[in-house]
Amino acid sequence: MIYPSIEDLTKGKYNRYELVIATAKCARIVTDEYIKQRETAEKLIADKQTDKSLSSMIKREYRDEKAVKNAINRLYSGEFMIVQKTPEQIAAEQAAAAEAAARAAEEAAAAAAARAAEVVAEDDDAEDEEADEAESDEK
Repeated sequence: MIYPSIEDLTKGKYNRYELVIATAKCARIVTDEYIKQRETAEKLIADKQTDKSLSSMIKREYRDEKAVKNAINRLYSGEFMIVQKTPEQIAAEQAAAAEAAARAAEEAAAAAAARAAEVVAEDDDAEDEEADEAESDEK
């Protein structure tokens, strides 16, 4: 039997998909904290600022347990919480993303037009130089 059970974790409020996403995000946070602690410990050992072993300088919960198990336990204990977005928040995020995409498309089009204008101007300059050279050759 898995402890805590899915029913205990969801508490009837969330579906399994939301639980999986929340667990993955929490596990990423736990992993990042482990990496941060390990880097700090390695730096202290490399600089010979401590006599402790690497494993003793990393918190036990990060060192000994898998990140997913740690995340599930934190969700169950309430240390991490699943926050559901309201339809208004989702709509606002989608509108902001669409606006950002439109701005990026406008900037890309403007940059392409500027590059095309530069190429045309360079071609015109080259033609003018050729015409000047032809006139000077005729003289």
